[in-house]
Amino acid sequence: MGLLSQINHLLNFLLPAVGLAGIFMLAGLWHRRKKVHILLHCLQFGINLGVGSAVLAFGLLGFGVDGKMVTYAALVLAMATSQWAMDELTGRG
Repeated sequence: MGLLSQINHLLNFLLPAVGLAGIFMLAGLWHRRKKVHILLHCLQFGINLGVGSAVLAFGLLGFGVDGKMVTYAALVLAMATSQWAMDELTGRG
């Protein structure tokens, strides 16, 4: 497998985490009426992306294949918990 194919596989593997992190960031922008610095939203995006990537990696290691619905359910639960915890820590919950 060539380098471009490996990069393509990695990006497709991480796409659910990237998409969900983006949805959580946009929902946070819409939900909070107060102006908050954009760096805070970028930080939340990065943290959610890290949590989501870790869940996907553990799902791949645990099941031996990616794309299991249990992994995707754990992805949503872990990232929602991460977003909730960040909102509680910043006092915006």
